[in-house]
Amino acid sequence: MINNVKKLIFITLFTLIICLISCANTNSNHQNNSISLAENFKGLFYLGAAINEPTILGNDSKSKKIVINQFNSITPENSLKWMFIQPKPNQFNFKAADKYIQIGIDNDMYIVGHALVWHAQLADFMQNTKNKKEFKSHVNNHLNNLVTRYKGKINAWDVVNEAFEEDGRLRKSVFYKNMGENYIEDIFKLAQKLDPKASLIYNDYNLYKPKKRAAVLKMVEQFKANGTKINGIGVQAHWDLKSPSLKEIEQIILDVYNAGVSVSFTELDISVLPNPWEMVGAEVTQNFSRFEGDPKMDPYPNGLPDNIQEKLAQRYEDIFNLFVKHNDKIERVTFWGVMDKHSWLNDWPIKGRTNYPLLFNRDYQPKYAYKRLLDLNTN
Repeated sequence: MINNVKKLIFITLFTLIICLISCANTNSNHQNNSISLAENFKGLFYLGAAINEPTILGNDSKSKKIVINQFNSITPENSLKWMFIQPKPNQFNFKAADKYIQIGIDNDMYIVGHALVWHAQLADFMQNTKNKKEFKSHVNNHLNNLVTRYKGKINAWDVVNEAFEEDGRLRKSVFYKNMGENYIEDIFKLAQKLDPKASLIYNDYNLYKPKKRAAVLKMVEQFKANGTKINGIGVQAHWDLKSPSLKEIEQIILDVYNAGVSVSFTELDISVLPNPWEMVGAEVTQNFSRFEGDPKMDPYPNGLPDNIQEKLAQRYEDIFNLFVKHNDKIERVTFWGVMDKHSWLNDWPIKGRTNYPLLFNRDYQPKYAYKRLLDLNTN
């Protein structure tokens, strides 16, 4: 009788151990990419990444593999910007852009064109063109070449980028000075004419600030009243561990949706480093080179501490819970980069720092934040 009891206990314990091992293996497989990020959010919104030229040209095969396996949308970090694709009048360099498009086509991805018109990273000849008629001719030629070449291939264009100041006024860019205060609508009309099926987006940062957001939404209202096509607003989403608040982010979503267009979070990354504006005021034209090499502004050069990893993961989880809640209003969420090593935030606003804003570390491995997003309840 005692032997039978011992035998029963042994069998029960053995079965329990097998079950625990099986569950652990199942969880391990889940963490090790048995499902991709894009698959986890499928049916809610596109999930994308901005990709750099080494990835596009095949020089960074590890990064390219992550992009193909984890995302269903792509944005070119630089390859379609004016200074790279048309550095001189009528001198177009389509090599990287064509390869970028092919990556999207080959992998059935939602392809974004970024950006047709932006005052920064603009070709020198555009900055130096003083004749307004000639300037407009250059703009028309640029759009005709790009939009026509990729018609039916690019799903959405960031048509105009960062045209508003923080207080809601139009930025006095070379486009404003040469084309007038209606230049944004004129460019949207041309883009619509060149590719009627492409989604047309206005893209900007700091839209959690009420005055700036109100100005953008007033523009949307004017476009609609004039019959000018605009499909959505791109919210750049270069945020940090605390700001903007979830309430502020949610208000962006609600206000854009109520304006009758979709919202896309187009350049998402979360900085974990100190913000110089918090220390020296809010004047963005200040020279931050004084902070280069300051250990207080670069506190994690040798790796991110576990407690900060947890804060980053929690921040991403909180943000994506909000995105899931409002998935009916959101078209796309795109990370501004693939891995920490190549993030622009390593050199902005202070050069030479070590930042950790993305989901993959410097060794191409998924971080805790990535795993938290895979575990997120998307039902």
